[in-house]
Amino acid sequence: MYTRIDGKEVSASVRNAITEKVNDLKAKGVTPGLAVIIVGNDPASRVYVNNKKKGCEQTGMNSFEYALPEETTTEELISLIEKLNGEKDVHGILCQLPVPKHIDEEKVLNTISPDKDVDAFHPVNCGKVMTGDYTFAPCTPAGMVEMLKYYNIPVAGKHCVIIGRSNIVGKPMAMLMLKENATVTVCHSRTENLAEITKQADILVAAVGRPKFVTADMVKDGAVVLDVGINRMEDGKLCGDVDFDAVCEKTSYITPVPGGVGPMTITMLLKNTLAAAENTF
Repeated sequence: MYTRIDGKEVSASVRNAITEKVNDLKAKGVTPGLAVIIVGNDPASRVYVNNKKKGCEQTGMNSFEYALPEETTTEELISLIEKLNGEKDVHGILCQLPVPKHIDEEKVLNTISPDKDVDAFHPVNCGKVMTGDYTFAPCTPAGMVEMLKYYNIPVAGKHCVIIGRSNIVGKPMAMLMLKENATVTVCHSRTENLAEITKQADILVAAVGRPKFVTADMVKDGAVVLDVGINRMEDGKLCGDVDFDAVCEKTSYITPVPGGVGPMTITMLLKNTLAAAENTF
């Protein structure tokens, strides 16, 4: 019998702890502040920004939104970020991705001060994640580690197989699991005999962006399966990168989609913002 990992429950627990620490900081005269920049009118981005604003309100943080028109230039965006880098009330800065195609995304992200880069996308913070000595970890991988700890799932000495090598999830997840003393294998689109490798995983992380990609024959009996994917099917329903119904009975723990990894991402963003505020002392 498997256990469904409840991302909403874990998220609520972490947010309660964040709220307590925010109250402690407020008593010292500091209110953690998150500045979120959104360029253009992408509906999905608007939903994400609204949820981040809501998360700030729930935990007692300040939320600063900068909604810029579609035609904003790279230079104008960089100028705003440089201004926010110097704002004392702003502890975290986030530029909602994707930005319009004419904007130089890399240049924009690299302008955010590493001390306020609560997404942990700046090369300085990527390097710190690599060495294991970091203040901010990328939010989705950090959320998965938090879930494993919440459910007391042992990681040290276990074989963790990650499908996907993105800079946002796959690569940093590998670093975080190494820090937890797992043995890590990263698979990707060029990996040969993929199922043979995934079947060796004690902990399997699916982050490929392909609906129901991971099937039962790819999973070891008793494995822990963490599904990062969010895919919309033709009938409008959401599903993950794992074929949940086919895979779940083989697992010991598994995250559903929706309600699994997803709720943790914004929660870890709030945790990073709190850490940034604490670092000002």
